Amino acid sequence: MTRWLRWWRIVLSVTVCFAFLLAGCQVLPATPIASTAPDAVYQQRSPSSDGIGKVYMGREIAQVMGHLGAGWLERPSREREEQPQTLIKALALKPTHVVADIGAGTGYFSFRMSPLVPQGTVLAVDVQPEMLEIVEGIKQEKKVNNVKTVLGSITNPNLKDDSIDLALMVDAYHEFDHPREMMQAIVQALKPSGRVVLVEYRGENPLIPIKALHKMTQRQVRKEMAVVGLTWLETKETLPQQHILIFGKQGV
Repeated sequence: MTRWLRWWRIVLSVTVCFAFLLAGCQVLPATPIASTAPDAVYQQRSPSSDGIGKVYMGREIAQVMGHLGAGWLERPSREREEQPQTLIKALALKPTHVVADIGAGTGYFSFRMSPLVPQGTVLAVDVQPEMLEIVEGIKQEKKVNNVKTVLGSITNPNLKDDSIDLALMVDAYHEFDHPREMMQAIVQALKPSGRVVLVEYRGENPLIPIKALHKMTQRQVRKEMAVVGLTWLETKETLPQQHILIFGKQGV
């Protein structure tokens, strides 16, 4: 094991402990990525405790989980709390699929999807270079060849047009600084038969112990996807606390 990976695992262990002490089952707040000036699509207001003060279609955008919260993504209890394998099964991946894991973080889902697309590729997309460094380290340790890191921006995931079969966003979309622009770019990157899958904690349920801005209702997600040309296909409620919302291109 390289010295870098040993160092990262020590930092990760400390971060996990710190995360549980501060937040329990809550998402760690982080300093938000700076927004550009408001325009006709977005409105600005005084930020709430967990938001950035930028409002999109009636929803305040949540603060971004920074790379210092990486331990939360890799917490041991996540298997029990979120049942990731149930989600992976629901994606119905094919061996040749090209999948974009948008907001990949540490690659928690990227590395769980990669064995299911042996002739395909998983694109781990994130705006934080520090997160992608972690993905690269794990990739080397696991000797995984079909996971590729992509540095995106707050307005574009930097994917080629008509290149992906699936775009997966797990607990990430609600933090997008420019959700309209990001989703338009993701739709552009979809193949004609491509799908978009959003996984979000159920905003309809106040008993789910996640901060309000880090949850979304099905109604809000469907409203925001419709304006970028996506058609709702189905919602799966097979996870303990999260919606699985599946969309396709309109007219396909």
